[in-house]
Amino acid sequence: MKIESRIGIIPENEEKIYAFLSNLNHIEPLIPKEKLSSWEFQEDSCRLGITGIGEIRLRILEKEPCKLIKLGSGEDSTYDFTLWIQLKQVSEKDTRAKLTLHANLNPFLQVMAKKPLQNFVDTLVERMTTIPYG
Repeated sequence: MKIESRIGIIPENEEKIYAFLSNLNHIEPLIPKEKLSSWEFQEDSCRLGITGIGEIRLRILEKEPCKLIKLGSGEDSTYDFTLWIQLKQVSEKDTRAKLTLHANLNPFLQVMAKKPLQNFVDTLVERMTTIPYG
């Protein structure tokens, strides 16, 4: 299953955004805490306990400076997925961001998870447009 966010407009240059997002210690402000039962952030991985879903582990799989951060589920995560954060600078203080989530779910879970996952990536991209990167 593939889910894409809307394109977010971030009023900052891609270098600052990339430096911020490529350290998972910094992504805590992006995650809606009301849905979390627990969380732990490190530089290249994090663990999120999500109410009603269980524990998800993320780790950085690949980075392309100022363009792409590819996150994936950890080895001991219940779900198998990747999350791509793509950045494209349009001008000095105008960077576009898009999230793409690829989740390997059985057909039954896909039906149940599609709307919450779409809301999740849209919330992340919305929060990316409002947090300070400086």
